[in-house]
Amino acid sequence: MLVFEFKAYGKSAQLIAVDEAIRTAKFIRNSCIRLWMDVKGIGKNDLQKYCAVLAANFPFADELNSMARQASAERAWSSISHFYDNCKKGVSGKKGFPKFQKDCRSVEYKTSGWKLADDRKSITFTDKKGIGRLKLKGTRDLHLYQIKQIKRVRLVKRADGVYAQFCVDINRSEDIEPTGNTVGLDVGLKEYYTDSEGVMVENPKFLCKGERILKRLQRRVSKKVKGSKNRGKARQVLGKRHLKISRQRKDHAVKLARCVVQSNDLIAYEDLRIKNLVKNHCLAKSINDASWYQFRIWIEYFGKVFKRVTVAVNPQYTSSDCSSCSEVVKKTLSTRTHACNCGCVMDRDKNAARNILSRGLGTVGHIGTFALDTSATLSASASNAWGDETSTPVGENLLEQVIS
Repeated sequence: MLVFEFKAYGKSAQLIAVDEAIRTAKFIRNSCIRLWMDVKGIGKNDLQKYCAVLAANFPFADELNSMARQASAERAWSSISHFYDNCKKGVSGKKGFPKFQKDCRSVEYKTSGWKLADDRKSITFTDKKGIGRLKLKGTRDLHLYQIKQIKRVRLVKRADGVYAQFCVDINRSEDIEPTGNTVGLDVGLKEYYTDSEGVMVENPKFLCKGERILKRLQRRVSKKVKGSKNRGKARQVLGKRHLKISRQRKDHAVKLARCVVQSNDLIAYEDLRIKNLVKNHCLAKSINDASWYQFRIWIEYFGKVFKRVTVAVNPQYTSSDCSSCSEVVKKTLSTRTHACNCGCVMDRDKNAARNILSRGLGTVGHIGTFALDTSATLSASASNAWGDETSTPVGENLLEQVIS
């Protein structure tokens, strides 16, 4: 499934109608959550039927397309099923009990309620909300896909306007020549990552660089009277600045992950639990600014697209173990150089990256070696491997997840 996004343009009355459709979708979702809380044994089909009851009782709900109402019910069931899954798995801590949505920013249509123009440059919504025809502006060409391949259309409201997203039912796959290279990645705060060859990529620190402007805009918002139009304008300017930083992070992660995957046949990286790492209040802001998890997600995605092997290894003791003799060399966070009794002296992050690569190679079933030009067996197998949708944890059999 591919998602193409376009900027949508319309008159002020049309944008107000989009807001009304989003509020209606939020009402239906929250009503379904309330029904599940009040009535025992409610299932997905019951929520779908409840949408018709809401449409009969509330005229503003009847104005929304029937499939859009069903999509809102599916969102409610998604949160409920996620809660059930966490309970079955025995997840520690909070299980994610479904909550009522306070700030909804999108409404989703299925295969009805909208009509795409022949030139693919505008879309018309045909329900009773009165959204009408919206102009589309973007770089993607929808002429390459048939209308029946578009399974969902979303209207998403952001700080800088309304966007239309098209979910196209197609699998992306590209064939590229094998490189014969393998790499291990150790992410950090000083450098974004250090690979097993010692190559370091600088951490861009987008939030840190834009924090001065954010603080000034936040002070401007706090000085305005609550509920006034000037406060709303100031909030919009602040939201645009946060949106810019978010897009910078995503752009950096996408380009970097694509470059790494295209340059290597196997990529090994740390299986980090970001949720636990950010509990350290001293480093939480810097960890979130680095967006390691987003970088990992895009590595796994491009691994599937370009048919590369992606392996997530346990990060435990990767910094303390010597990559040459496997001896444990304890160090503090301030110690940036790895020095072992065997004579191995290198950067701390490079040593960790080599350990990550060694564990990744061990997971695939090959002997870990850093003489990459001699590992012909690994190159032959990795060049024809398909990256799985999820990475391969250590201890699992890669042959069950990767087609060689």
